[in-house]
Amino acid sequence: MKNWNPITTAQDVLTIIENSVEKPQIIFKDSVTCGISAYAKERLVSGNDLLIAKADFNYLDLLSYRSVSNFIADELNVIHQSPQIIVLKNKEVVYRVSHHSIQPEDIAKYL
Repeated sequence: MKNWNPITTAQDVLTIIENSVEKPQIIFKDSVTCGISAYAKERLVSGNDLLIAKADFNYLDLLSYRSVSNFIADELNVIHQSPQIIVLKNKEVVYRVSHHSIQPEDIAKYL
C-alpha cells in the first residue's frame, strides 16, 4: 500500500515510538511466505480506510528484516509473533494481536 511506511532499521522503530506521542502508530509484522499472514494483510488492505485516517501505518517484512523484528520485540517488550499488529500511543503498546485475530475494526477501537 502506498500509505504504509516501510520499517527497515532499528532507528525506524525508535522514530515510530517517538511519533506515537503525536499520532497513534500501527506496526504490522508480515511474514511474506505465510498464508495466514497473507490473509491478515488482505483484511488490512480492505480495512485500510478505517485505520489510515487515525494512525500512521508501518509495515515490516520480517523475513527480510528479522533483526528489526527482534528489536521490536525487545524494545516494546512484546512476544514476537507473525503476522502481528502492535498499536502504540504515547510510547506505549496499547494493543497487540496476531494471526487470525487481526481485524481492522478491532484495531480501530484502540486508535
